[in-house]
Amino acid sequence: MAGLKLPLLSAILMTCSVAAEPTLSGGFWINYSYDENSYDTHFGDQALIAYLDKPKSNDSSFFYSGEFRIGPGSFTDVENNTSGQNYVLHKAWLGYKVNESNSLIVGKSQVPFGWKTANFWPGDMFLAAYGDQMDVGVKYQGGVNQLNYQLAYYLADDWASTSTDSTDDNRHWGSSSTYRKVDTAVADLSYTLNNQHTFAASYQQGKLEELITGDRHTDGDHSAYVIYYQGQFDQLTTKLSYIDGKRDLPQAYLAANPDVASTIDNTRYAGELGYTIGNWYFVLDVTLAKSNTNGVDGDTVYAFAPGVRYDYGPGWLYLEYLNQDAYFDRNMQINQGDFAAWYLTFDYYW
Repeated sequence: MAGLKLPLLSAILMTCSVAAEPTLSGGFWINYSYDENSYDTHFGDQALIAYLDKPKSNDSSFFYSGEFRIGPGSFTDVENNTSGQNYVLHKAWLGYKVNESNSLIVGKSQVPFGWKTANFWPGDMFLAAYGDQMDVGVKYQGGVNQLNYQLAYYLADDWASTSTDSTDDNRHWGSSSTYRKVDTAVADLSYTLNNQHTFAASYQQGKLEELITGDRHTDGDHSAYVIYYQGQFDQLTTKLSYIDGKRDLPQAYLAANPDVASTIDNTRYAGELGYTIGNWYFVLDVTLAKSNTNGVDGDTVYAFAPGVRYDYGPGWLYLEYLNQDAYFDRNMQINQGDFAAWYLTFDYYW
């Protein structure tokens, strides 16, 4: 059912955006990596990015944002995206300004759930499935004084009827041949104190649609909540969060994979420290996770990523390190696996 609604969203975006004056810009990035365990090095993962944006203004009720990426470094899941190639719409949404405090957004936009990591190449780490998600749907956002809220409903995590590409936070919501996330409602509420402290909570709940039998049953479901904090003290930024996520997998998927637990349940703890000195920004992301799934090792696993970036004007130069002793698979299950790597990244924007 969700797949039938997606062309309508695309038509709305194409029809309404022609009335706005676009701002077109672009950029590219390229990365060098070194794997401490295998000693492998890799130079590449380049991507070309195009942006089409119009911010909120007094002369129009409409505003919008689009980002198109192409290349092996575009962070798309080629086997499970809409195109089947190394290009992707990271985001594409149209906004309508209801009044000065409230707006409506339609299209592929960021899911309002907790905070996102500030590092570049190490990514979402153990925020997996709840990191920088870009899903297709409708979002209403606004605020009153220090209180801000976002309410959203997402039909699916990508445009096509079987794709599962959420771009940067990929490979945690099934696949084109197993199941995908659909019909997800999300709510986020935050309160900012003295322009320094933000206390917030988010909740999401939705369905999982199986893609095995062809009948597309939505007998699986998922839910999660996060309690989080963000602080800004001159050059110092801080973030903390507690996430609890649960997933009941579709029956068709369980029948085809009898060794997989029917209910996946885990808890994550995350923190980030950032400090700015002139054109330099130093950041440390730390995430911990613990499985609550029956029959799975419940030991706490970790991932940490220190890094530094330099703002040279039209872009940044990044040096980052990632070390983790586990990973999250497409079912959101925790698996043991040591990994450590260095990343040197260069980007440029015009």
